Amino acid sequence: MDNIHGKTIAITGAARGIGYATAKALLQRGARVVIGDRDVALQESAVVQLTKLGQVSGYPLDVTDRESFATFLDKARSDGRGHIDVLINNAGVMPIGPFLEQSEQAIRSSIEVNLYGVIAGCQLVLPEMVARRSGHIINIASLAGMLAVPGQVVYAGTKFGVVGLSSGLSDEFAPQGVEVSCVMPTFTNTELITGTHTSAAQKPVEPEDIAAAVVKVLDKPITLTSVPPWGRFFAAITPVMSAKRRRWLSRKMGNDTVFMSFDAKARQSYEQRAQHAQGVIEDTEKS
Repeated sequence: MDNIHGKTIAITGAARGIGYATAKALLQRGARVVIGDRDVALQESAVVQLTKLGQVSGYPLDVTDRESFATFLDKARSDGRGHIDVLINNAGVMPIGPFLEQSEQAIRSSIEVNLYGVIAGCQLVLPEMVARRSGHIINIASLAGMLAVPGQVVYAGTKFGVVGLSSGLSDEFAPQGVEVSCVMPTFTNTELITGTHTSAAQKPVEPEDIAAAVVKVLDKPITLTSVPPWGRFFAAITPVMSAKRRRWLSRKMGNDTVFMSFDAKARQSYEQRAQHAQGVIEDTEKS
């Protein structure tokens, strides 16, 4: 059975980065893709480009607003065969820096987008999947959801939540015919790492690498997978080391400073967007 060709697949935060790359990969496999993004102009531009590859549509989506999410999913159903075969919860933000310097807005934005948005999406789409005993949810988390580092603690907290949520849901809904998976990338070459200075040991992966992992998980479902594949084993072992050894390893890899010492000016635009990531951004040119 082909778990991709002809399936209706909804992707959140898909106008750029990992979501956009994933949409491309799935369209190339013959899926019917519906993308959602809070930036309407960017979402519409993405649809124009993706249409060259197959059946795609896009709608405004604020994952922190349950009503907005429900409306998006209803439109995705109407574009498909009346139901959603796969939901990919990809939308995410990553404010970084010292914990005590994180604003309340930055903290709330991270929790609302990265964790609440995933929970809302799962609750909204699971009933129909359970009813027909078929469906797959893929949550895009991060290896930060297994291994937290300085300067990224709030983000890591939300991703720890997504990893735990995905594992629990996978076991709870497997008897009802529904697959739940979690894909955990390492540093990824998107706007999320703008202004940071990664070392050789932190070589970023590309959005296309995560897209390929999503395709692989759909072809052969698994609960937890990472990009690169060895990352989840490394991330699982490191937290059980002694504090002294863990911190030594973090220093050797540069993980102790990468999100503490960065180019704030280069990162300013992304940080503004990440810290105020609620609400749909309308296309002002059309208003």
